Formats: sequence, structure tokens, C-alpha cells
Amino acid sequence: MGHTATPEAHSSGLTATEYRLANGLRVVLSEDHLTPVAAVCLWYDVGSRHEVKGRTGLAHLFEHLMFQGSKSVKGNGHFELVQGAGGSLNGTTSFERTNYFETMPTHQVELALWLEADRMGSLLAALDQESLDNQRDVVKNERRQRYDNVPYGTAFERLTALAYPDGHPYHHTPIGSMADLDAASLEDARAFFRTYYAPNNAVLAVVGDIDPEQTLAWVEKYFGTIPSHDGKPVPREGALPGSVGGQLREVVEEDVPSRALMAAYRLPHDGTRESDAADLALTILGGGESSRLHNRLVRRDRSAVGAGFGLLRLSGAPSLGWLDVKASSGVEVADIEAAVDEELARFAESGPTPEEMERAQAQLEREWLDRLATVGGRADELCRFAVLFKNPQLALTAVQRVLEVTPEEVRAVAAERLRPDNRAVLVYEPTGGTEDETEQEGADQ
Repeated sequence: MGHTATPEAHSSGLTATEYRLANGLRVVLSEDHLTPVAAVCLWYDVGSRHEVKGRTGLAHLFEHLMFQGSKSVKGNGHFELVQGAGGSLNGTTSFERTNYFETMPTHQVELALWLEADRMGSLLAALDQESLDNQRDVVKNERRQRYDNVPYGTAFERLTALAYPDGHPYHHTPIGSMADLDAASLEDARAFFRTYYAPNNAVLAVVGDIDPEQTLAWVEKYFGTIPSHDGKPVPREGALPGSVGGQLREVVEEDVPSRALMAAYRLPHDGTRESDAADLALTILGGGESSRLHNRLVRRDRSAVGAGFGLLRLSGAPSLGWLDVKASSGVEVADIEAAVDEELARFAESGPTPEEMERAQAQLEREWLDRLATVGGRADELCRFAVLFKNPQLALTAVQRVLEVTPEEVRAVAAERLRPDNRAVLVYEPTGGTEDETEQEGADQ
């Protein structure tokens, strides 16, 4: 078979076994006969952080090109075959990876494996100028619809550019720029595929109602002959100091519904105990309607119509704590910002109450268990931990790690990181005036 196996790990009844083909493809199998379905998930170790200046957006562009035909599957055939077999499919791109996944009836798992192997091994046979131009236009239209032409649509892009300095691999987002998408040539695309879409740069997880021996035989049959590629460059260094060292701020005047305060705090890297502590801190502070910021800004002060705080987990660079507050009509952002800083300072001083800690841990535990309970979610997490942390078994113990974090660790990470001098701030000011100003103008006429 040309593979090596690692021992099984057990956690809450879930198991995963890892193999490696001779060409370097890592394979993770997790057998689960609860329902007659199985998920096929393929993670490539390539995202926007691997792109170079002037050629941003290629990783995301390939997410689209991979559905545009290969040697044996023409045009939209990948979608047609999977959906015709009763399955579902998609792909996504992030800073740190590109993934493709299908959830299939048990008897159609072989089809999904063949489709993924065919495009990994033969996409270049179908990649031509016409398909490149077609999908380039699709991605540019996606950018218009999701970023450029919606309220607050460029907030993520703006804050990321503030939080990570120019030249940093995470300075730009996966969507890429219009200019770079236009500049990408067919040879750029082909070189990108040859470099990153190789079996030794991927992890394949198959989870669900499977026969592991038969599944592994199919994997070897369809993927085993695809050659490896050793030309992948070392990713650029993403390390940064633990603190921004001063507040970065940008004011955006746009036609948006209301004033808004958004901020990104530099937090510990994903995969660390400190990152789990930060996740709990943000959950207590802004994770839902029972959170401190929601209670203070929305319920008590009524200065905001919504307030949330979440974690963007990143392994190759500091993670980001993402604050998003939409102001009530007539309320100044400065007043909201002062209230936010007051709540963060209070939390840094006293930490979470026992009730808050219990509720936050239960919330994150439920979210993790929901992910692991579905074949697609478990396959994705096994791939994530295999690609980013070299150990898929960590997916099965993630819940326990969250439950082991102490209140003092949560307080400490908040005191160290959730500070005014460790954030990038984005302030939105409506160009049409606030609702109160508009009403007053109408009354004066």
C-alpha cells in the first residue's frame, strides 16, 4: 500500500487513524456508523498567507477553478456528479488553508474520492485561458457583492491591514485585490497549482459510515499515483510582538445605516492554552445576549443595537479578537468606546465570576461537540489539526482542553491583551447623517 499508520486515539467514543501514502498524502479515517453518510474533506496547506505582493487572491481563485473541470470531468461536472448522487459539496479559502469537501451517501464515497483525486492530479489538463477568465470574473463579482457594495463590507479587510503591518503575510485578506486578480496570468495560475496542489501538501479525511480497509484501498487506487512536488517555498514569517504597542485608528465615512465601532486586538496564536483562555474571555465579554458588553451597551445604556466579541483563530500569526458594536441612533462612538474600555478594565481587574466561567465553558463545549457530532464537521477539524498542528488527534481532545482553563488564566490574558494600546480601531461615520439628524432636518423644513 505504501503507507504508514499511526495508532488510534480515543476521546468520548470518537476515533481517528492516520496513514501516509508513499507520495506524502496524509489520510485520516474516522469510522462512525450512526447514519449512512460519510464526509470526504481535503485540506491543502495553502492560503492567502502564501501569496506574494502583486499576486494576491490566487488561493481563493483556485477554490473556484477547482470546480471548473479536470481531465476526466468537464465543466460543471463535479457539482453535477456529486449532487446527482445525493451529496453536497463546497470549498472555502482562508489565510492558512484551502479546503474542499463532500458529504455523500455511504455507497457514493468512492465517487467523491475519485473526483478529488482527478482534479488534484489533472486539473492542469483543463486549465486554459477561458476558464481562468471566467472564474476571475466570478471572483471579482463576489468581491463586489460581499465586500465593496454592502454596508461595512470592507471592515474585515481594513482592520486586517491595520492589525498586520505592510509586508506581513496576513496583511491582505483571501479575497485579494481587483488589480491583482486582473494581473494574474495563465502561467501564474499554473505555477501556483503545481506548487501547492500536490499530495504531499494535503490532508485527506474520510469520516462516517465507512469500511476503513476498503476506503484506504480506494485512496491508494486514486491518489497513490499522483506525483509529489518538492518546490513549495517556506511561508513568510508571521510572528509579531504580543502587543501592537499603540492604538491604530481609521475613520471611514460611508453610506452605512449607523455609526459603528470595530476593533481587532492582537491575541495568542491558535493551538495554545492562552488562545483557549482568550476564547473564553471573549465569550464572556461579547459572546451572545448574556455577555457583559451586550448587557452594558444594549440592555442598560441602550447606546448600541448590537455588540459582539469573537476570536479569529490563526496559527501562523497572532490571532485577532474581533469587536463589533453598532451604535444606536444619535450615540457618539466615543461614548461607546469609553464604555467598552471600562468593561474590559473591570474584567481585567476581577476576572470572570464562577457563573460566567461555567456558562462560557458550556457554550464553547457545546459548539465543539456540535462540530464533532457531524461527519462533515469532524472531518474538517481532523484536517485542521493535521495541517496546522501536525496532529489530527488533537481535534478529539479539544473539548477537554477548554474545560481545563482556569478563571485566573482567563483574567490574565484579558489583562495582558485586551487593552487600548493593543488594538486596531475602525470607526464608521454615516455620510448621510444619523437618523436623529435626518429627522431634525425634516422638521426644520
